[in-house]
Amino acid sequence: MRDDRFERKAGAFFAAQLRRYRNGERAAVQALVLGWAGLICHPLFFLVFGWILPQAYQSPGLRAAGTALGVAGIVAERMGSRYCELYVPVAVTFLLPFFSTYMFLMNDATGAWVQWLAVAIVALFHMPTPMALRCYVTGTVLALACAILQGRGHVILSTAFLHQLPVHWFLIGLLCVARLGRSALEQEKLAGMGEGLGAVAHEMRTPLASMDANVRGLTRMLQGEPGTGSGSEEARQAMTRIQYEVRHMNHLIDLFLLSANAVRRRLDPCESVSMADAVQAVLRRYPFSSPAQRSAVAVDVRSNFNFAGQYELTVVILLNLLRNALKAIHRAGKGRVRIVVDGQRKPPRLLFIDTACGIAARHQRFIFQRFYAYPAYTGTGVGLALCRQIMHAWNARIRCVSRESAYAIFVLEFPIQRAKVPSGEP
Repeated sequence: MRDDRFERKAGAFFAAQLRRYRNGERAAVQALVLGWAGLICHPLFFLVFGWILPQAYQSPGLRAAGTALGVAGIVAERMGSRYCELYVPVAVTFLLPFFSTYMFLMNDATGAWVQWLAVAIVALFHMPTPMALRCYVTGTVLALACAILQGRGHVILSTAFLHQLPVHWFLIGLLCVARLGRSALEQEKLAGMGEGLGAVAHEMRTPLASMDANVRGLTRMLQGEPGTGSGSEEARQAMTRIQYEVRHMNHLIDLFLLSANAVRRRLDPCESVSMADAVQAVLRRYPFSSPAQRSAVAVDVRSNFNFAGQYELTVVILLNLLRNALKAIHRAGKGRVRIVVDGQRKPPRLLFIDTACGIAARHQRFIFQRFYAYPAYTGTGVGLALCRQIMHAWNARIRCVSRESAYAIFVLEFPIQRAKVPSGEP
């Protein structure tokens, strides 16, 4: 039997990177891919084009710079998300349009570099279109300037170079149109999924309402019985638990409907949202099982702040965090929830703190991945992923600081709102 351990490990690695990309860690994944591309391709093709299939011009200095840039991309994740976000456009500009165009010009716009530049353009426009256009213009202009400084300005006016320009521009236009088509198809699929989710959620309310009515009727019958034996008391407790689960399922349906609405709508920030108002709205809407559970949640408004977002999507985020915190308290049998609105900080932030069971360090990096539930089988694994997706759309951040068996703190940081965002859909 063929040993396919390598294929399985490689498949698992690429699947993990794809999940990270879909769950908001785009810059880190892009930096990793660019890093390995630079580290492998520059030494390899320096060997190929230097000795095996020699070209007229080679630049050991630029090859070394590309290799060093590759190493920087591989270690970028350890430097933090901000470093990755700065690294990606720099690496893309150097590795694709600048290097390819410069080598194309220095080799008199002929040879293998004609095809190499076309491949680089295709790779470049697999990136987000606005960033790809900025990198293309920047890299091309820098390459032209460097070629002129190296005495190759005449190549820019040569027939070989000018003939390539309309081909490249047509290729860029074609790639942009194809990307727009994929984006429209993806939005259509998400809208269909949201409509299906909403329909299922609505259909679930009918049997739940019937179950709740039957439980209330049985509870009244038990209360009317003269006997107070242990069996009757156990039945009453069972009815109470069923009613709690029905309320819990109705709450889940509310979350599903809100999530379905979030899938169908644009996530762009189009309202000025008051954080304190959103927190109070969530506390009014949440179906607490008892006064004791409600009293376990405290709100500390140190300084209110407004941020650019959407009110209903803010409610989605806070409902998910509150539900997760109360579930953790239920599992641990201890703990409280504290919600801190801190607008005095720069940037302004919301802290969601529970002193229940915490999250093990080995699980913290996965909790924002879609379909990852912790502990296993305690949820759908979509709540925190949706929260992160919404926060990223608002140029905001959500992260978790936790110690197992002690506490979990979700930190939501928002960009400073410099101008009032008009209320309503764009």
